[in-house]
Amino acid sequence: MTATADVATVLKEKFPQITGRESLDWPAFNVPGDQAPAVLQCLRDECAFDLLVDVTAVDWGVGQSPRFTVVWHLLSTTRHTYVRVAAACADDAKPSMPSVTGLWPGANWHERETYDMFGIVFTGHPDLRRILMWEGYPYFPLRKEFPLAGLDTSLPDPEVADETGARVKPAPYMGGPFVAAPGGPMDEAEPRAKDQSWTERQEKPS
Repeated sequence: MTATADVATVLKEKFPQITGRESLDWPAFNVPGDQAPAVLQCLRDECAFDLLVDVTAVDWGVGQSPRFTVVWHLLSTTRHTYVRVAAACADDAKPSMPSVTGLWPGANWHERETYDMFGIVFTGHPDLRRILMWEGYPYFPLRKEFPLAGLDTSLPDPEVADETGARVKPAPYMGGPFVAAPGGPMDEAEPRAKDQSWTERQEKPS
């Protein structure tokens, strides 16, 4: 099977609504969102694209419709070729897309990151929680309206904030650089700051 023509033939025979997507490197296709899991399963089972490399999204900007597009990158570990699949979210205000964790368990964290950064809900995900920002964070940092400099936001963690949420304390393990002891069990090799004085002060009983 060639990288482009035969994959396109297989997909278009099964999914007539698929169209080619402009790409400078690997074959790429636009698919309807509700057909995305079936298309991806076909690529996995019939075209040997066995590894899900990435799940991400594109925000085309406020006022664009469709505004959000979810993108999957697949690799065939036997044929050493990639394919890119993209599907537009139908609802710009509450974007969603079916989860593919049933096809690739590794999609779990990819989908959580995409949800965290873009606010796209993956329906059917077994545990859709934020993975980088904390629960309750009111923004989605990779949306176009989010400023590059970030937004001042109260921090809920008492380790680095006072009762008002203002950041008034240095972060735990202050005093880097951070080093890890070579060898030994991994659970005992967590990097620690060379200067432990701040941490030791926090651990002393008041």
